[in-house]
Amino acid sequence: MKIVTIVGARPQFIKASPVSRLLRIQHHEVLVHTGQHYDENMSAIFFEELDIPAPDYHLGVGSGSHGKQTGAMLVGIEEILQIEQPDWVLIYGDTNSTLAGALAAAKLHIKIAHVEAGLRSYNRRMPEEINRILSDHISHLLLCPSQVAVDNLSVEGIKKGVALVGDVMADALAYAVEHAGDRSRILERLDLTDKQFLLATVHRAENTENLSNLQAIWDAFTAIDEPIVFVVHPRTRKCIEKLGLTGASKTQNNRIFQNPILIEPLGYLDTVQLMKSARLVLTDSGGMQKEAYWLGIPCLTMRDETEWIETVQSGWNTLVGADKNRIMSGVRRVTLPATRSPLYGDGNAASCVIRLLESYA
Repeated sequence: MKIVTIVGARPQFIKASPVSRLLRIQHHEVLVHTGQHYDENMSAIFFEELDIPAPDYHLGVGSGSHGKQTGAMLVGIEEILQIEQPDWVLIYGDTNSTLAGALAAAKLHIKIAHVEAGLRSYNRRMPEEINRILSDHISHLLLCPSQVAVDNLSVEGIKKGVALVGDVMADALAYAVEHAGDRSRILERLDLTDKQFLLATVHRAENTENLSNLQAIWDAFTAIDEPIVFVVHPRTRKCIEKLGLTGASKTQNNRIFQNPILIEPLGYLDTVQLMKSARLVLTDSGGMQKEAYWLGIPCLTMRDETEWIETVQSGWNTLVGADKNRIMSGVRRVTLPATRSPLYGDGNAASCVIRLLESYA
């Protein structure tokens, strides 16, 4: 088989890595990087750390409005598909790269396989929600991470080509955990002590483009006395600068620090090492909610809803929105549940994906 894989954003590099490694043993993969994430620490380092082959095509689309970005990707991907004539187009997640890949393939009558199909937040103000709904409705093979995702598709009348495979991010995380201990020195670089800091990320439009939300999150961070390592997305940094936000001086163990502690985006191994070592994760990232769960780290999700509802039902993830008081209360009162049941498969999702691509070819 020839498969064209479309990636463009950090989470997609992570998800694609275990599938690409196995896929290339017996099949021909053509890897297309749209350039949606183009910063060195959000792109190239992931290919190196996760042993992903260099892209066969790089569109270099970069940032821009949703329409401009998606349109440029659509033009570039269509040209590549006309050249390569693959058996499948493989798309991941819910970004503009996902939707552009799906639309280009559908117009050319090429079969589409969607990894992480069936997720729903039921908030159509999220661009990701629109991307995932449209991609699911034109895909031929819908590879779901959970039974909830399967059920979501069924409610929408999508039953053909639906398969429960588990989550490929579990495969990728296992690989990263195996390598992070030997290769990451992030704790030493930042002078951090295990379980004596919090890890934060904020990148979604609802928390960055809505400046009152970002202000509330920042106010919570500056009021918390524990060190908060805030890994800052480039878009988020621009919004922080626009608001003129400044940190607050704090003391821990006779050490003075500015909270939050702002750092540039990291590679995956450093991110996993930080997550493993944090007392708590604060995020609006879908992937990090799952990773925290798998690592046994409690998570506060700074959104009002999540696609990964099982993590909330388990007690390991709490929705706190962009609300200063709820965030601070969650940090103070977090407790570790007594159990942590397996969620989203057994870490062999990538092999399931490939078997299904072969059987539906």
